[in-house]
Amino acid sequence: MDFTGHEGWLIGYIIGLVVVLVVVALVVPILVLAWRIGNQAGSILEGLQQAERNTAGLSGLNETIESALAVIDGLKRGRTRLGG
Repeated sequence: MDFTGHEGWLIGYIIGLVVVLVVVALVVPILVLAWRIGNQAGSILEGLQQAERNTAGLSGLNETIESALAVIDGLKRGRTRLGG
């Protein structure tokens, strides 16, 4: 192409090309990272579900503590009655 007398257009094309290349250079790593995160999401979800199963018993912890305290109170009363 002959840009004689149209140097402004040539500069505009060059600037436009540079802008497009910069945008592509910034967006491609973000898309690659998003793709990697998407691939790991399944194993992350599986790990969270396993953690939920492993900690499900903690929901009854307060009831267990209350029962243990009731047993301790009973033992204290028995010890007191026995003179101990």
